[in-house]
Amino acid sequence: MNEELAEILFPNITKTPEEIEAMYPKRNLKEGAMVTRFGPSPTGFMHVGNLCGAFIDSVMAHQTGGIFYLRIEDTDSKREISGAKDLILNSLKHFHIDYDEGYGKDGEYGPYIQSMRAEIYQVFAKQLVKEGKAYPCFMSEEELAEIREGQELRKEMIGIYGTYAVDRDLSLEEVKKHLENKDSYVIRLKSPGDINKQVILHDCIKGDILLPENVIDEVILKKDGIPTYHFAHVVDDHLMQTTHVIRGDEWISSFPKHLQLFQLLGWKMPKYAHHAPLTKKEDGKIRKLSKRKDPEFSVRYYKEAGIPVEAVRLYLATLTNTNFEEWYLQNKDKKIEDFTFSYKKMPVGGTLFDMEKLNNICRTYFSRLTSLEIYEDCLSYNKEFDHSFYEIMQKNKDRLIGFLNIERNTKRPRKDIATYKDLKPESYYMIDEYFFENSAKSYKELPDRHFDWNLLLEYSKEYQESDSYEEWYERIKKFASNHGYASEVKLYKENPEAFSGHVGDICEMIRFAVTGRTKTPDLYQILSILGKNNLEKRVEFFSNYLKNL
Repeated sequence: MNEELAEILFPNITKTPEEIEAMYPKRNLKEGAMVTRFGPSPTGFMHVGNLCGAFIDSVMAHQTGGIFYLRIEDTDSKREISGAKDLILNSLKHFHIDYDEGYGKDGEYGPYIQSMRAEIYQVFAKQLVKEGKAYPCFMSEEELAEIREGQELRKEMIGIYGTYAVDRDLSLEEVKKHLENKDSYVIRLKSPGDINKQVILHDCIKGDILLPENVIDEVILKKDGIPTYHFAHVVDDHLMQTTHVIRGDEWISSFPKHLQLFQLLGWKMPKYAHHAPLTKKEDGKIRKLSKRKDPEFSVRYYKEAGIPVEAVRLYLATLTNTNFEEWYLQNKDKKIEDFTFSYKKMPVGGTLFDMEKLNNICRTYFSRLTSLEIYEDCLSYNKEFDHSFYEIMQKNKDRLIGFLNIERNTKRPRKDIATYKDLKPESYYMIDEYFFENSAKSYKELPDRHFDWNLLLEYSKEYQESDSYEEWYERIKKFASNHGYASEVKLYKENPEAFSGHVGDICEMIRFAVTGRTKTPDLYQILSILGKNNLEKRVEFFSNYLKNL
């Protein structure tokens, strides 16, 4: 009966499971090499959770000399969004997450898009029917809804199982009658599960987890002959020889279904690793990162915000292994690829997605670049997002590179830049076009203190741009002393009544006059970049501003 039923349900399927298996030979990989896959659904935008999962898949496979492949899981055609597949490819490319084979590339284990693999799934569904492990279910949507409503009222497990599986034991004649009436049907798995038994998930990240055995007759083929996610991923992971399925821990409850499918098909299971969801702290509470509430959930946010790709990758590495951040801080000359990731170091609970931590990683990342690298990266960003500043950058290339180089090659390099956007406000005072635009904007941070503009004018005349740092500082100390200011802060503190201030106050006045800021990188280097003529011009500009207050 089962063989006849299989032929009736699948008259056009002539290939055998053995013929399909022969199309997917054993991979020629070394012992211990992992084969991982990223299987996004083209039903929405690419989000940071997807990106994190793909990153983990990539590093775990590549560090073992394995294969990381991309599989598009598009069995939910009703929800598919136009352009989503291209967005997936572009996002992976943008964040330098390279896959070895899959959709958009060559590979011997395709097709890598599930909608093109319908015949393959039907071959194995037919085999399950033939073996009495699956059956056609003709229940209508109304019947299913009525069963579900009753189960909810009685607080029972939701699904088709036990007495609810009314089509499980239909005779061949009853099936034929349904088909003659052209009744639509799905193919369901005939679950051999026992509600009183448990299975063990040996999770690579979370350890052993006890779960109830699956008893639900899951749908494996929908009415249109397209498989459900559960069936498709089991068939594909077997044929493509996935060794490790790395996915979000929301899939843990589905493991018994997948275990049962592998067992009924007679296949060895891959190992499973369920990583923690990305969470956010808000008002003292922890919640999941949300596409509706959190702009940083979308991968597009990072490009528009000017956050470097490599900094995002560094943060993904930090989220992946708890010991990565310390390693990165201690190894300034190393790259992500030099770190060995481990399942044992992956967070078991929720992974806090902290934008402030990402911001700090960005600052550290920028502090390790050369001034030319920062300039060129910022130039590329502003060409797309701020064309007017892009043109300003081109006109002021040498000045900006010089500014970015201040306090860079030191034991404690400056960390005032966290995004490509930051260069504009941080370098504002170095750009004459911006600085002289209007005095109110340039001097908006005017401290509540006395500024001797005559003293500033005199200093600008005496300034020697050929001085070394030591010569400049000795000259400014002498200048301070000649005008009633202590040449050292220590002297001022010992007898403050004897002085108008100290050399630091002189520097502060000069700094504010030429930058409009009370805090900047090294003043000597700023003055060296601006030059004597510009110093005189800015001091005069500031003096006029003070006169007009």
